[in-house]
Amino acid sequence: MELLEFVLLLALTGIVAGVVGSLTGLGGAVVVIPVLAVAFNVPFPVAAGTGLLTVLATSSTTGAAYVRDRLSDLRIGMFLEIATVPGALVGATATVFLVRRSLNDDLLIALGAVLLAILAGTVLALRAARPATEGPDRVARALRLEGAYYDEAEGRTVPYAAHRTGGALGVAFAAGLVSGMFGIGGGVFKVHALERFLGLPMKVATATSNLMIGITAAAGAGVLLAAGYINPYLGAPAALGTALGAYLGSTLLPGLRNQTVRLLFLPVVGALALEVILRGLGLA
Repeated sequence: MELLEFVLLLALTGIVAGVVGSLTGLGGAVVVIPVLAVAFNVPFPVAAGTGLLTVLATSSTTGAAYVRDRLSDLRIGMFLEIATVPGALVGATATVFLVRRSLNDDLLIALGAVLLAILAGTVLALRAARPATEGPDRVARALRLEGAYYDEAEGRTVPYAAHRTGGALGVAFAAGLVSGMFGIGGGVFKVHALERFLGLPMKVATATSNLMIGITAAAGAGVLLAAGYINPYLGAPAALGTALGAYLGSTLLPGLRNQTVRLLFLPVVGALALEVILRGLGLA
């Protein structure tokens, strides 16, 4: 394959990844890592490092757009980063340790099982446009973890207040762990923490997740860079394509209904779960 053709394919993959990542809050690595590992035979740790770069591109592009549109909740996002950043550092360090001992296949299968469990829980909640309302807990009241946004699709202002902050921090740590270990951004866990635990509307959860994944990815990428698993020749075209795709996706999200965003969320999570299980079993 010619170098120019290779770069163009990586950039095109990044554009698709950026659109998917910005609409679902998962980060573009959900698409980039499987393509690099399966189609281009890139070693998993290098693919994970490239994935984290595309997550940074997605977050940098859509994070600013969603802050401008007042969909991202900065206060809640930074609160959860208390747990996600340490998780990312631990996860990336564990990846370096496990890859050098060829023990990552079992972890891929375990990750797929966790994703399928989250998928099942999301399917059960499909009938509700947003989670059941609960009163804010003591931490949420003290930190004023609440807000409102204008929903263009519904034509009204939607208020929200966070609750169950302890459980959300636990899920956020898992998100950081997964992000650092597998380079996928951990957005699936962040959206779950933001929507199902804190009670945020799906659009706010997606937008806030897009803001958070970049900070988490930066922590994990630093560890992988030090270990030699960041390849700029792979990362640059993939990240540029992802940034373009993420911008396109960010222009679509405000006009979509929460239910539509959730329906986009489901197949992405399902495909990711099946892909990592098959890869862990050596079948992909």
